[in-house]
Order: sequence, then structure tokens, then C-alpha cells
Amino acid sequence: MNIWILNHYAIPPSLGGLTRHYYFSKFLGKKGHKVRIFTSSMIHNTKINMVEGKELYREKITDGIEYTFVRAGDYHANGFSRIKNMLDFPLNLWRLRNTFERPDVIYTSSPDLFAAFAAIHIAKQKKVPCVVEVRDLWPESIIEYKGISRKNPVIIVLQQLEKWIYKKADRIIFTMEGGKDYIIQRGWQNEIDLEKVYHVNNGVDIEEFDHNRDNCRLEHPQLLNPGTFKVVYTGSVRMVNNLKPLVDAAKLLKERAGENIQFLVYGDGNEREELQRYANEISADNIVFLGHVDKKYIPFILSQSNLNLIHVKQTDIMRFGCSLNKLFDYLASGKPILSDLVCRYDLIERCDCGVVIKQQTAAAIADAVMDFYSADKEKQNRWSANARQTALEYDYPALTAKLEQVLCIIKE
Repeated sequence: MNIWILNHYAIPPSLGGLTRHYYFSKFLGKKGHKVRIFTSSMIHNTKINMVEGKELYREKITDGIEYTFVRAGDYHANGFSRIKNMLDFPLNLWRLRNTFERPDVIYTSSPDLFAAFAAIHIAKQKKVPCVVEVRDLWPESIIEYKGISRKNPVIIVLQQLEKWIYKKADRIIFTMEGGKDYIIQRGWQNEIDLEKVYHVNNGVDIEEFDHNRDNCRLEHPQLLNPGTFKVVYTGSVRMVNNLKPLVDAAKLLKERAGENIQFLVYGDGNEREELQRYANEISADNIVFLGHVDKKYIPFILSQSNLNLIHVKQTDIMRFGCSLNKLFDYLASGKPILSDLVCRYDLIERCDCGVVIKQQTAAAIADAVMDFYSADKEKQNRWSANARQTALEYDYPALTAKLEQVLCIIKE
């Protein structure tokens, strides 16, 4: 099949982007399919724009995968310029629709709804099916995370657009397991055929993970110290991540276990320096902020930990499940996981890969870490083995086979 993937943020791994569609393209290509990724020229969270001047697009081949960067304006914050960027991408996609060889199927991915709107219209014009993937529930996530009223006129319009997209899509893929629950909760099940709804989770390329684990080392003494129990967090360090409880938990654990338990935070953001100052103020020197590292080092970092930590802001949207990219790296490392994010369809609890706590307080985190620290070897080994085994179920070749099945069914 000739497959077009339309995703605003599907940039190559070398540029720090979301890698889901990179891996799908890689493994679909190995199965004999031809894949082209259309993505925004403006690289999210950077100052890089891949298209300069009046060009409408730029092509780039990365690891054999064809990327088409579609011109979209610069933005550096969540203001008017970003809204314009969200509109630039689908409008210029429409202008490009007849530039390339006709696809057999169009596969578009959220979060924003405008690219899906364009994809459905392009598919209709070309008389090919359109698969809509939902990685983030828009506008539900805006309501939950930003506290915007459901009665806000913009939200009402976005909800109507969301419903229209779901109705018009030939197939819908949710990365979270509760996609059908969401449609039913919205009261749309009589207008949207639940038989066309599928679930394809995020995952990890196990072969690449293991290669990077064995060949991309970091000589960080805190990470390599065999005499400490290392709790590792990887991810952004911003206000929305609310990492202050980790600092307070580290302080509590220092009082209980001295320097034996160390928190290692890998990631950057506008809160890192402030949190480091706060840690110094309260003498929590057993938490270290080690900054941003290239993604290729993450497998080695996680494999050196004793416990990997998931700490994400709790919201009601988690009742439909969640699909955190980092979870699958954590699982692949074969180390126990502590999560303070309560969500339905939780893999950590379902597959016994660690523990999920119901509070995001410093005391709750400290108590849970202490339980892991004190756990017998048999229990730790069970969590570790289950984590690695679960990761194998979400290896990208296996996920690609699920995706291919959806695309082939619809093509027939």
C-alpha cells in the first residue's frame, strides 16, 4: 500500500520529536509498504523551521523514511502564533494534496483537530479511506488541564468538530485503551459506530533500546554508584510536572535512610534551577538534577536504576486510560516502576510491574520508595521480569502488525 501519514508533530528522532510514526513507517516499510510522513516545518519546542522563504514544503529522507515538511509559521509559546501554526499546516496540506502520488489510505494523528479535518477532506477528494488516530483527547484535555469551561464558545466549536471527525473517519484508533468508553461517556455511541474503533498503544523498539543500552553509556558517578538505591525520573521539569513533592520526598528519605537512597532527575525545563535551589535550601542533597540528555542515553540510564518513577499530574481524563511514551522505555529496562498516576487500564498494576500509589504527596512517595528499598529480592526480581516481559508485548514490530491489520481491513 501507499500510505500517507499526516501528523503535525511527527518529526525525525534526531530532532527530538515524537517517534511513534517514525517506527510505524520503519516497520511498515519492511513489510513492503510505501510510507510518506507529512509534518509541520516548525519543530515543536525548538527554534527550527525546516522550510524557509516561500517554499511550500521540503522533503527529507531519514533512515529510509520519507518526510515532507509542510510550511507552517514559527511559534514559541501557546499564543496567537501557535494557533496560526495549527491552521497553516492543514491549509498548506490541502494546497499540496495533488503534488504527490495518490495514496491508498490516509492515516492522520492528533492532538489538534485541524489536521484530521484536512485529512478527511483530502481522502474524500481522492476517494480513499481515512484512519483517524487519537493520541490526546481534544478538547477534553484542554478542559481538564487548563480549567476552561465546557460552555466556552471555542470549546463548544471544538467538541462539534471532534464529533464530526469521529463520524466521518473510516476507522478510529485510540492510543488509550478507553476510547470506546470516551465515546459512550460523550453520548455519541448511536452516531459513531463503535465497531470501527480500535486500540493501538504506544510502545518501544526493543532491538534499538537494547543496542543503545549496551553502546551509549553515560559516565555519571551518581548513576554508576553501586552503593546507593537509585530512583530515576526522566522527563520534563516544568511547573505542570509538579516535581516539588519529589524534592520533599528525598528530604524525608534522607532522614530515614541517610545517603543510601538517591533521586536522579534527567530532563530540563523552566523549573529545574528553582527546584535545585529549593533542594539546597532544605539540604536534600540526595536528589540531583542532571539536565537534558539525548534520547539514545535513556536506555542505559534506566537500566542502571533500582526503581523508575512516573510522576504525572493527576486529572479525571485518566479514567479513559493513558499511554505515556516513557512507560514503555521504563518497562523495557526491566526495572520495577513506581507510579503516582492513577488511571484506568493501568499496565503497571495489570502486569505486576511495580506499584501505583493513590496520592501525589511527598509522604506517600517516600513511603512507597521505602517499601521498594526494603522489598525482598524475590519480589524485586518478579517486578523486573514482568516489566521486561510486558515491554515485549509492546515492541513496535508487534504494534505495527496491529496497525497494518486496521489499514488492510479498511483498504479491502
